[in-house]
Amino acid sequence: MAITARVGVLALLGVLVVAFALPSWTGVLTVLTALVLLVMLDVVLAGGVRGLVFQRGKGVAARLGEPIEATLTVTNPGRRPVRGVLRDAWPPSAGAENERHPIRLGPGQRHTVVTRLRPVRRGERQAARITVRSVGPLGLAARQASHRVPGAVRVLPPFHSRKHLPARLDRLRRLDGRQAALVRGEGTEFDSLREYVIGDDVRSIDWRATARARDVMVRTWRPERDRHLLLVLDTGRTSAGRVGDAPRLDAAMEAALLLAAVAARAGDRVDLIAYDRRLRAKVSGATGAELLPALSTALAPLEPSLVETDARGLAGEVLRRARQRSLVVLLTGLEAPAVEEGLLPVLPGLLARHRLLVGAVADPAVAEMARGRGSAEAVYGAAAAERSLAERRQVAAVLARRGVDVVDALPEELPPALTDRYLTLKATGGF
Repeated sequence: MAITARVGVLALLGVLVVAFALPSWTGVLTVLTALVLLVMLDVVLAGGVRGLVFQRGKGVAARLGEPIEATLTVTNPGRRPVRGVLRDAWPPSAGAENERHPIRLGPGQRHTVVTRLRPVRRGERQAARITVRSVGPLGLAARQASHRVPGAVRVLPPFHSRKHLPARLDRLRRLDGRQAALVRGEGTEFDSLREYVIGDDVRSIDWRATARARDVMVRTWRPERDRHLLLVLDTGRTSAGRVGDAPRLDAAMEAALLLAAVAARAGDRVDLIAYDRRLRAKVSGATGAELLPALSTALAPLEPSLVETDARGLAGEVLRRARQRSLVVLLTGLEAPAVEEGLLPVLPGLLARHRLLVGAVADPAVAEMARGRGSAEAVYGAAAAERSLAERRQVAAVLARRGVDVVDALPEELPPALTDRYLTLKATGGF
């Protein structure tokens, strides 16, 4: 039960009655009794709230930063009208803009309320309790009850890197030979013959065709299609480090989504796994228009795990899921201890069967600190930052000598840089 502000107003009036008309304990008891009886009568006459029937709309999904509308239908099966307020509570990270809704339901009537959400975190946002307050006809008191009605919205990765998609698709069209520029390289599909021009690779000269023609002829090629690309997200401890206002894992997701969108358009098959000490997420077999929604849905609830990644387990999962030669894109950290103790021992097994491309998220704060020269403290900070950057370059060089392609870039630069490296490998038949 809940009382309203009208009870306070009546109590003040009762004080005036006692002070000027019935200045005695009898008057006090009379006013209090009348006030309590009115409140009890109002509660009895108020519509029941425990028997209300609720039904949530189907689960909806939207990208982080986009608005979501969560619908809730409430039905009054009772004999008295329900007039009051309904509160559809959500956790703070769901960003509910209007939790409270006025309701007026006659017997047997149904009403739908819409709560606008603007989530501030990725993942599953679960609805909290629904609380209904039904005010009596006198407006003095109300019945109140809470209901647990399951409901959730899925907040997908924002995919800010899609702004780079048109430029990469344009480059892909050129690689495919749909525009004037044709690509040549080993391991690609033969397209046509044309005359030799300065700068062409002499290995592309077709000597038989040259013997039949008056000019030197070279073969043109187009990138192979239907290759296999396996995206691997390391969700271990290093992915939890924050760069700016988000963990490294979020930047890795942006890179994975952009690369997957381009690879799918290129005709390659794209699968994904997320792993630390166990498999956290997987997507396999999705093609065409189904791929990006499947990836976004799988990535949405992922959170970094504060454990060291089991590199042997990760390598075993990769080898089990990619049986033919594939391009394995591993999104992980370049911290020297993690690479030396984890990745390097399992490299031979991976490189024996696959081409490995490592993508790492650099910290812009470290790069900014390395430029500091304004004070003695800034100089010491710059020295520490330069040492950190030198260690990353050294780790990248070690991996490169083992035959691993490495892309180490700032969060906003990693998605286009990684996709460009993929397109270069695609053009030269690198996998």
